[in-house]
This record gives sequence, C-alpha cells and structure tokens, in this order.
Amino acid sequence: MLALVLLILVLSNAQPLVCSLNIEGFALLSFKQSIKGDPEGSLNNWNYSDENPCSWNGVTCKDQRVVSVSIPKKKLSGFLSSSLGSLSQLRHVNLRNNEFFGTLPVELFGVLGLQSLVLYGNSFSGSIPSQIGNLQYLQILDLSQNSFNGSLPTSLIQCKRLRTLDLNHNNFTGSLPDGFGASLVSLENLDLSSNIFSGLIPNDMGNLSNLQGTVDLSHNSFSGSIPASLGDLPEKVYIDLTYNNLSGRIPQTGALMNRGPTAFIGNQGLCGPPLKNPCSPDTPGANSPSSYPFLPKNYPPQNTSDNDGKSGSGSGLSKTAVIVIIVGDVVGICLIGLLFSYCYSRVCPCSKRNGENGYGFEKGRGKGRRECLCFRKDESETLSENVEQYDLVPLDAQLAFDLDELLKASAFVLGKSGIGIVYKVVLEDGLTLAVRRLGEGGSQRFKEFQTEVEAIGKLRHPNIVTLRAYYWSVDEKLLIYDFIPNGNLATAIHGRAGMTSFTPLPWFVRLKIMKGVAKGLVYLHEYSPKKYVHGDLKPSNILLGPNMEPKISDFGLGRLANIAGGSPTLQSSRMASSEKPHQRQKSNVSSEVMAFSSVANLGSYYQAPEALKVVKPSQKWDVYSYGVILLEMITGRTPVVEVGTSEMGLVNWIQLCIEEKKPLGDVLDPFLADDADKEEEIIAVLKIAMACIQSSPERRPSMRHISDALERLAVSSIE
Repeated sequence: MLALVLLILVLSNAQPLVCSLNIEGFALLSFKQSIKGDPEGSLNNWNYSDENPCSWNGVTCKDQRVVSVSIPKKKLSGFLSSSLGSLSQLRHVNLRNNEFFGTLPVELFGVLGLQSLVLYGNSFSGSIPSQIGNLQYLQILDLSQNSFNGSLPTSLIQCKRLRTLDLNHNNFTGSLPDGFGASLVSLENLDLSSNIFSGLIPNDMGNLSNLQGTVDLSHNSFSGSIPASLGDLPEKVYIDLTYNNLSGRIPQTGALMNRGPTAFIGNQGLCGPPLKNPCSPDTPGANSPSSYPFLPKNYPPQNTSDNDGKSGSGSGLSKTAVIVIIVGDVVGICLIGLLFSYCYSRVCPCSKRNGENGYGFEKGRGKGRRECLCFRKDESETLSENVEQYDLVPLDAQLAFDLDELLKASAFVLGKSGIGIVYKVVLEDGLTLAVRRLGEGGSQRFKEFQTEVEAIGKLRHPNIVTLRAYYWSVDEKLLIYDFIPNGNLATAIHGRAGMTSFTPLPWFVRLKIMKGVAKGLVYLHEYSPKKYVHGDLKPSNILLGPNMEPKISDFGLGRLANIAGGSPTLQSSRMASSEKPHQRQKSNVSSEVMAFSSVANLGSYYQAPEALKVVKPSQKWDVYSYGVILLEMITGRTPVVEVGTSEMGLVNWIQLCIEEKKPLGDVLDPFLADDADKEEEIIAVLKIAMACIQSSPERRPSMRHISDALERLAVSSIE
C-alpha cells in the first residue's frame, strides 16, 4: 500500500514536467517535425519543457495565444504541416526565402482570422485551395517565386480585404476569376507576372482604383484586346503588359495615355501609338467614328448609261477638272510657304541674336521663341497659355527664381555624356544651380515626361540630389538641380587627369560616404513612392556636398532622356561658337566639377551579371553596384585592374586575391596605411562588399540590412 502511494506521488510530481506545454506548443512542435533541415538552428529553442511557445524564435503571442509565425530566410527545408491550422488565433505567417516544398495544407485556410500569408522564395507546388475564400480578413497574399500551378480559384474574389496579391514567377494558368476587378477593390499592389495566365484581361480591372506602383501582368499569355477600362486606373500607376498575346489598338485613355512603347513590347498583334506599328483600317477601333464621312449603302452609284462615255456627268467633276484643282492647291500652298519664309528671314533674324548670348544652352528657346515669330504677341504677353510647354515648372514651393532669371545667368559647361550636357549656372543673386539639357524631340510624350519628372521631384532625402524644377518645350528639355560643390566620388578616390594636387580620403570620411549612400538607397528602395531602382549607380553618380556628405544623382535619368527624344549630340555647333574662352577654361580646371557625366567605358563593370539578361530592373542590381563601389573605396583601384599584361574586373581581382590568401596590405588602398588601427572596420566592410557582389541576386542582402550593418560600426567624427 505504501509503495502505491509513493508511485502516485511521483507521477503527480512528474505530470507538470511531462505535459506542461500547451496545445498550441504541441501544434508548433508538429510543424517542427515536418522540417527536415534547419542548418542555422533557428528552431533549437522550440522545446517540450516550456509552458507555452511564446518565447520561441519566430513566434509572437497575444494573451498567451500564438498570433504570428515568422521565420524568414533561415534555409529551412521541409513541408508545411497541417498542424498550423489548429492555431485558431493565428494572424500572420511569414516563411519567405526558405526551402519549403510540397502543397499548401487545406487546414491552414481554416484559420479564419489569417491576415497575411507570405511564402515567396520557396519551392511550393500545387494549386491554391478553394478554401482560400474562407479568409475574409486576408490582406496580404504573397506566393511569388515558387512553383504553384493550376488556375486561381473563383473563391479568391471573396477575399475583399486583400491589399497585396503577388503571384509572380509561378506556373499559374487559366483566366482570372470573373469579378476579379469588381470584388478586389481594396488591392493596392498587384503582380501576376511570369506565369501562364491566359484569356482576356477582365473588363472590370479599371475598378481597382487603389492600386499603386506597377500593375504587372507581363510575361503571360493574356490574349484579346486591351480593355479601355484599364485607363480608369490611377494615372500614376504604371501598367506593364509586355510579352503577352494581346492584339488590337492600344486604348489612349487615362492611365494608358502617353505611355512609352516599353509597356507594350512583346505583343505582336498590338498596333497604334505609342508603338510604331500602325493599325490597319479593318482593325477594331483603328479609326474613330468620325474618320470617314457617312456613305449611303448604294454608294457608289451604279452606271446606268455609258454609251457616250459621260456616265454621271451631271453629278460630278471630270478627271481634268480634279487635276487642275489639285495642281492649283499645291502651287498655292508653295507660294504661301515662300511668303512665310521670306517674312521670317527678313523680320526675325533670330540666328544672329542667338549668338549674342554667349550662353551654353540655347537662351532663345523659351523667351526667344516668343520674340521670333513674325506675328508675335506683345512683349508683356506670355509665350503660351499652355504652361506645360513653354515655362519653368517648379517642383519646390520655395523656388526663388523664374525662367527669365535662369536664362540671364552665367553658365559654364561641367560635363557631357550620352544623356546630355550639364551646366553650372550662377544666378544674379549668387544662387548656383546645376542644369542638365536633355535631347530634342519627344513632343508627343509630354504627359509621360511630366508624370515621371514630378514623381522624381517628390523625392526628398539628405543623400539624394534634389530636383528643383524642369522646363519643357518641343526643342528644349531642362532639369534644374541643386549644385553640389565638391565634385564626385570617382574624382575623390582616384583624382583626375590634370590635377596638380590630390588629397586622398581618410578612412573615416570613406566610411561616412559609404553609410550615406546606403541610406540614400534604402530610401529609394523602401520609402520612395514607387520603391525605385537606381539602375546606374557608380562613383561618378555620387556627388559630395560641402561636408563630404554623399548625394546620389542621375536617378531616373535614362528614362527621362528616352522620353525627351533620345541622346542629344554632345556639343552643338551653336554651343561651340557661343562658349566664351574664359568659360571654357574654367570648365576645364574648376575644382567644383560635378559628376553628372559618366566615366567612359567603365559603367558596365558596376552592373550586376543578370542586368544584361533580365528586362525588369531589380533592387538587387543596385546592391551589386554598391558592392563594387565599396571595393573601389577599400582598394583604391578602378573597376578595371591591370594584372601583368592583362586586365580584369575589380570583382574578379578581389576574388582572386582571396583565393590566393593575399594579406590585407596587398589589397588595401596604400593611402589607408595611416589607418592601420581601423583594420577591423575595414575587414567588416570588405565582408559586406563581398556579400553584395554575389553572382546570385537572391544571395545578396537588402540595402536595409547593409545600412544597419554599417551603422553598427564605430565611426569617427569629422573635425
């Protein structure tokens, strides 16, 4: 009897130890059992001995109930256990960038309060269960970069709170569900690119009035015509329809107006502006209803009598009369043209006056246009009621100058590149600006230019050059920036030809520049209106302010130059004749050179390997370019390194040095020899750079992680 009592006491004392974990903890341990690989030990503290799982890695609780399971980027491999469906209070699941495989368990879609399901960057397959319609509170569904297949369930449209739907890079097929646009009106982000979706683009897509950024339907098999209702989307939304099977005329309404051809390429059947492929007369919608006059059904009249060769003579003109009228019209038009030409040459000798400016960019192209018309307005009148074409458009409410002041200012050529010419402009009150002249032409694309440049003008960050204003006319496009006085990073690292003295940057200044550039890129990638990609980051595009603070320039310039009419000539004959000798000399030797011009033949060494293969820009391109810049600042070498009698890229050279286990001194910039006490910091930055230049974009860190890592390094203050 005593033995039995002792046994009961032992069991009663052991009970709390064996069964202390609550039911949600057991559900998560079941999920852990389905994971076959955990190389980083992310789930090591998931144990039976805890009372609840609220202290476990990746688990968040509220009132002792699991509300979030977030274990991203931990190289976990395995399948998704159905036990997650027993977590009744679960709101968020984030398993992105792991190595999960298999299908989605139906039980997961029984968690009715689920708000976000983020699984991108795994190897999931199969279709989306129809039970997804049960998730009335679902706001974020990101299944991108997996191997899902099948068609979207019609029940998806029941998720009326859905704000983000990202399914890119899968194998989804079939048409979009009926009512897609009418039901999912809360959508803010939509990316269906790189799948096998087919059928028509739903007519009700125009109802998605909350969409932002890019609506990406590219690289699918959508067919039929582009619904005009897409034009009802917000005008700032960029609609990417590239590489589908679309056909017919491109509607010119709302958000579809004034878009460049890049949004429609890869659709052989599309025609009309902005493509160069004209629509044939029998193309649906190819001609407006008023293109041709109304003709009765019996037109042309049937010949009832042609015995005398004068059939219908009472109802029309003879061929001879028609020919005489046409010839008379042509002669009349030619005479009028000669008259205007004579008037223009006698009364308006503008070309002579233009040479009097002694000015880099053409001063007569704004105000001068008004002065040189034969039937010109009074001097006090404006050039045009349409301010879009012939006036300075401020992007900053504090803009303290107008077009006339800008045109009267002294100007000096700072640099020339394939994208245009840059001038240093000093106004009468001493304010200094940088003005970039873009190409000529592109007169039909003003709205597109306006949308793009005003979006760029909204960017405000200490490490990004501010665009203050712009000017647009048929013949002239100007971008007006803040002038940054201390040149560019390329010159600061390597000097330039003809410099009589060169002061190398100490390590603490280089580290300050590295951190500033990282912060600027984080802003572009995460906080700018469209989460932009710079796409052309290099030292010559990083300018240095009065206190050597870095400012990223040339952002969005390629697209603006394309809209403005392509690359202008590097130097017009007018500019060559009007540039004064003292101006030319100053522009050659000034220490205040701003690097809007590119370093010839070196730009490609900053491009990520995949940039030549992938059409759609990626933020990971900028990460790679940033890594090359870090290497350049650490080694002091240019992107092309001479090795014996041959040359190799800086990235390959640094990798070779690591393989050969060369000492740090052989890699380091000799000018950093005095910073030997900063060796630990330098090595840490070198490791960051090596992570940035990984050949696989998925393995590169985000700029957010890079910036955080740099901020953790000790920094010396500039005295």
